[in-house]
Amino acid sequence: MEGRFNKKIISFVLLVVLLAELVVLGYFYYLFQKEVAQNAIALEAKISDLEDQNMFLADALYKEQQKNSEFASQIKQIAGTVGKLDILSKTDKELLQKYSKVYFLNENYIPEDLVNIPPDYVYEEGKKIKFHTKAFPYLQEMLVSAKRNGINLKIISGFRSFGEQGALKNAYLVTYGSGANQFSADQGFSEHQLGTTIDFTTPELGANFDNFKSSSAYDWLLSNAYKYGFVISYPEGNNYYQFEPWHWRFVGKGLAKRLYEDGEYFYDLDQRTIDSYLINIFN
Repeated sequence: MEGRFNKKIISFVLLVVLLAELVVLGYFYYLFQKEVAQNAIALEAKISDLEDQNMFLADALYKEQQKNSEFASQIKQIAGTVGKLDILSKTDKELLQKYSKVYFLNENYIPEDLVNIPPDYVYEEGKKIKFHTKAFPYLQEMLVSAKRNGINLKIISGFRSFGEQGALKNAYLVTYGSGANQFSADQGFSEHQLGTTIDFTTPELGANFDNFKSSSAYDWLLSNAYKYGFVISYPEGNNYYQFEPWHWRFVGKGLAKRLYEDGEYFYDLDQRTIDSYLINIFN
């Protein structure tokens, strides 16, 4: 009996100890879970703060990138403006000025650089004709293209200095009297002094300009000269001189194309509009 009682006592004590351990373990588990939950909450809060900081930094970075982009754009614009000003400062502004009767070109003016036109392109054998160096490649390209299309253009006149124009005009006055004013400019008023103007003919026509308007050469020039930057200065009905189908001036491809497409002529435009094409005259 006593043995059984002792066993029960021992079993009871063991049970109590076991329950006590379970309670203690449960309590520690509770504390652990509580700490885990608190840590999780703290971690979530930290993550949220980091996300907010990340968004703030991303927004700040975007704004800085925008500022840098705008700054780069401004720098590019400034550089472009400086580049344009540099080009304009190196481009002779006289090249697109109007010079006919009422527009005077200084007697001391000479183009910055002139080149002798190759003899193959000159009508009169042995005659030296000069042309603006920067415009010559466009002239040569046009002459080659014309020849390729069966048009044998020859040059009868190019650059004329102030003095040469005066001598020519005086000779015309002796021969034609005041009638010379209808087809010849006084010195200082001639486009030829710019060095970018050409008088064309063909081997068949020679110096007989009267028939040039009926030639295939003139028809070809009307349809194609603008592609190379050339325009007719004095078309039929102009207010300056008689119709001169042989007289063509280099104004650059951009302006020539605009005049051709709009059916206008150089002297139809105001000077401000013309000046806007100066920067690209040789482009």
